[in-house]
Amino acid sequence: MEQNQFVKGSLATIILKLLEDNGRMYGYEMTKAVKDITANRMNITEAALYPALHKMVADGVLSATTELVDGRVRKYYSLTKKGKKETANKISALRDALESVQLILTPKIANG
Repeated sequence: MEQNQFVKGSLATIILKLLEDNGRMYGYEMTKAVKDITANRMNITEAALYPALHKMVADGVLSATTELVDGRVRKYYSLTKKGKKETANKISALRDALESVQLILTPKIANG
């Protein structure tokens, strides 16, 4: 699996975790945070991020507010109550999936 496919499949979980840790963020701030946290090993494109954010707002998982910052309108996203529950569920599911993949990738010691 290419890294971008992995990121796409995990994007909602990544967004939820970022917002859980930071309270509220705007889109560019999220892309920069992912690059910083992963030492540039993971990149989230705006083309992937913004449709995911819009869907999550429509689903009631995130709320969005706009503010004027330095003469520019900036949209901030934050978790709703539903989003907080969803965060815990998605993180748990992703951890379980990663543990399963790790079991497959870890060589077994032959009994002998």
